[in-house]
Amino acid sequence: MINDRSFSEDTRVKIPAILTLTRLGYNYLSLKDRKDIDTETNIFVEIFNSSIKRLNPDIDAKELSMLLSNIRNDLNNDDLGEAFYKRLVNQVGTSSSPKLIDFANIENNDLNVVTELTYKNGEDEFRPDITLLINGMPLAFIEVKKPNNRDGILKERERINIRFQNEKFRRFINISQILVFSNNMPYDDADIDPIQGAFYSSTSKTKAFFNLFKEEPQNIVKLTTATEELDSITENFVLQDTNYQSLKNSVEFETNKDLSTPTNSIILSLFSKNRIFDILKYAFAYVKYTDDEGKYHLEKHIMRYPQFFASKAIQNKLDTEVKKGIIWHTQGSGKTALAYFNVKWLTDYFQKKNIIPKFYFIVDRIDLRDQAASEFLKRGLKVNLIDSRANFVKDIQSPVSTSSLSGEQEITILNIQKFSDDAKALENTPYAINTQRVYFIDEAHRSYNPTGSFLGNLVNSDKNAIIISLTGTPLLKDWFKGVFGDYIHKYYYNQSISDGYTLKLIREDIETQYKDQLSKALADIEIQKGSMEEQEIYAHNKFITPMLEYIIKDLTKTRIRLNDNIGGMVVCNSSKQAKGLYELFKLKYENKPENEFSPIRASLILCDVADKQFRKEEVKDFKEGKVDILFVYNMLLTGFDAPRLKKLYLNREVKDHNLLQTLTRVNRPYKQLRYGYIVDFVNIKEQFDKANKAYWEELNDQLGNEAKHYSNLFKSTSEIETDITDIQNKLWRYDTSNLEEFRKQIDAIKDRKDLSEIKKVLEKAKELYNVIKFSNHTELLEKLDFSIFRKLLTIVSDRIGLLNIKESMEKNNNTSALLNEALENIVFQFIKIGEAELKLADDFRDTLKRTREAIVQNFDIKDPEFITLKEQLEQYFKNRDFEKITSEDMNKDISVLNKIYDAAIELNRKNAELQRKYDGDIKFARIHKAVIRDRLLDADEVKIFTVLNNIKHQIDEKLLQQDLLQNKNFFGKEVKRDVALGFGDIPFDTIDLIKDNIVKEYVNERAGIQW
Repeated sequence: MINDRSFSEDTRVKIPAILTLTRLGYNYLSLKDRKDIDTETNIFVEIFNSSIKRLNPDIDAKELSMLLSNIRNDLNNDDLGEAFYKRLVNQVGTSSSPKLIDFANIENNDLNVVTELTYKNGEDEFRPDITLLINGMPLAFIEVKKPNNRDGILKERERINIRFQNEKFRRFINISQILVFSNNMPYDDADIDPIQGAFYSSTSKTKAFFNLFKEEPQNIVKLTTATEELDSITENFVLQDTNYQSLKNSVEFETNKDLSTPTNSIILSLFSKNRIFDILKYAFAYVKYTDDEGKYHLEKHIMRYPQFFASKAIQNKLDTEVKKGIIWHTQGSGKTALAYFNVKWLTDYFQKKNIIPKFYFIVDRIDLRDQAASEFLKRGLKVNLIDSRANFVKDIQSPVSTSSLSGEQEITILNIQKFSDDAKALENTPYAINTQRVYFIDEAHRSYNPTGSFLGNLVNSDKNAIIISLTGTPLLKDWFKGVFGDYIHKYYYNQSISDGYTLKLIREDIETQYKDQLSKALADIEIQKGSMEEQEIYAHNKFITPMLEYIIKDLTKTRIRLNDNIGGMVVCNSSKQAKGLYELFKLKYENKPENEFSPIRASLILCDVADKQFRKEEVKDFKEGKVDILFVYNMLLTGFDAPRLKKLYLNREVKDHNLLQTLTRVNRPYKQLRYGYIVDFVNIKEQFDKANKAYWEELNDQLGNEAKHYSNLFKSTSEIETDITDIQNKLWRYDTSNLEEFRKQIDAIKDRKDLSEIKKVLEKAKELYNVIKFSNHTELLEKLDFSIFRKLLTIVSDRIGLLNIKESMEKNNNTSALLNEALENIVFQFIKIGEAELKLADDFRDTLKRTREAIVQNFDIKDPEFITLKEQLEQYFKNRDFEKITSEDMNKDISVLNKIYDAAIELNRKNAELQRKYDGDIKFARIHKAVIRDRLLDADEVKIFTVLNNIKHQIDEKLLQQDLLQNKNFFGKEVKRDVALGFGDIPFDTIDLIKDNIVKEYVNERAGIQW
């Protein structure tokens, strides 16, 4: 058995992925001697010109040249490629703006795949593992890592984000639409920041958000019969071009070509012909907004997989003439964004039928109208707001929207209360236009009363309208489905939690001491005041004083525990209680120097306090961290999205679907936090169980036996106990009671995979302590000695770190490891350097970085020149005291590093030239250098090359015919014969030395061992 870590990412992931793409219809291109690549954009000009002429038959040579020039100009914009994207999806096909892609006939496009395409600007460059070309344009790239390479994964993500921020790569980032990153492992739903799996992302100016893609059983992509089998000629060509003939016929390679591997699966999901063109045309949104400080933000979003499948499901329903239905996607899964994407998608859907669609977004509250308008405007839709019933009557009796004929996409937002008896579409209009109205009903589960007039007026406003109802909770009343139709698509909160789009919740009881105080206060108030109304009792100063003290203390402790400035929301029993708490807060805690807590700012959000603009500003301040606590009664309990809101103090009974809506205000992902927290002042358990029961009934109805695989929204006692059992089982072999003995046991472990498993268990244990403590399951603390886990975790982390360094030192990355360590020290020193020296320090760091990158590009660790450069660097770092570095030192160091860098660049240039002689084969470039270096032959270099190159082609041809590498001795005899025949009359020991070199290179390549 070959050790799992010995395979390389090329052999295990990259080459199989390329072959999967060829099965999907992508033609593999060799980059050798390719002269038509426009290095400013990486557009393959010959393919581009040929494709554009086919798509636009009337285009002439001058217009074609101007098109490429215009694209270059588009890609220069600091707009995340928006100008280019608009050009890409344009289907009008005019002389000034020809079609770049034929979306109507996907077979009319050229699809190609290449490997190791260089993206270069000046001295900065990167080479994605795989680049996908559509009509010669590099629209997607794939980066792969081998399984279980945790550090490599994190570093690769970091590198990707650095590339996005590098202005020199702007054109390349702007032309790229989809980035896929995979380490060919299944998803780990337990990771809040997933480090294994296959992910996809759009480009970004800051940090890419990596989405999971999970196929739905009814939507599994199947290859067409024409491309189902892998063409052996294509496979041989790919292996020859990448110099991996040694992989042919190996059992490991056959396994990795399986279409079910994580990398191959996401390639099928995203890049199959029936997917990639839909994604390119409909799955992107450019989101623009300006924050309160006047800073402009631009983001590029790509559809999440549940949004994609929901959109396809809507169209499938429409194809069967079903005109109403429900999208049940859990809170926080992006239902407003889903509506936006469907405005784009359904506009095309209906226009193909010569129908003009009119889109409406229906809400039941003014604040939700404004919030929806903001989200649509950010994404570039024209938004019409209906402010009166009379205006809606005019709108609905007009068959066309104000901008539909110009091609500008728009949506009308209105409250359901604007639907009156008079708001009815005219059956006969003077316009010869077919119109289709599409109603998106937001939060359909809530206050759309079937016995009231508004919902009836909506249904009767246009009997031909399509009604798509959006909900984040199960529809608890039987009549809902009768009114809104059956489910079109479902995405449960369990799935959303495992995908990382929402968080699980922890329900916390208040401490016994404060429970007693509050109970005593209630009793005293009732004795003093007699039969007071409930809201008067709960707003009494004797009750709200200990309540507020608990909230302030608890939020402060939670911030310290989580090491983050999270925000809190207090859901009050009444508006009177909210006002009382806010006034008490201002009196006791706001701007009080004697206050024992950190400065905390609060805001009161009630519909009858201040004006709309003030509330809007306060909510923005909360989202940005300028306000710490919100006191609310009815407002902000639904539709309010603030990721830093992680603590909800619930002091009123909220029922049914409204409860689930309220609780999930704290479920948005935020930094590395794993949970949202609910502090329960009213014992919500009974109400939650009731709401959750309806959820389970829906799940059982839809999933049958599969429902058992879904867990609750809250972290339950049984789940905690299961976690404890899992920890006990995985650690029982180790002596966790004695730190020194535990260290010895850990030091004896050589496999980082085993160590990573132990580390994950200890991290879970550390996290579990806080969950137990703050969820009032303190009896469970006795089941494990939680006090020691932090120390055990440190021991395991140190061991993994040491193995990482050792692994680096065993490869040619030893110098890189030294440089990485030095870079960290330099970054640390920035804190101690004055402003005037920061520029110099940045230059120093940049020089260090490019020197490191130049050194690690070397592929021959036995080269005397490389050894000399490596020793110079090692000596330099051993002698440098970074704690006392000065600006004078840095100037000298930059000079030293530049000399090493120049020498490394020259060495790499010579290596690259030699590698090109051997058709890019690093193996024979190393063998060639060894023969020269060790003076094995008394012959000129041209003859050595001629013979070795001939031997290479003979061996590679044989390997494509049969698996010689299965028998190393037999392979050695074949190679020895080729060497003897090639070089003629040379000593036997020389033949053996050359033969051994060749055999070692091929065997290591098959095993994936990298130099």
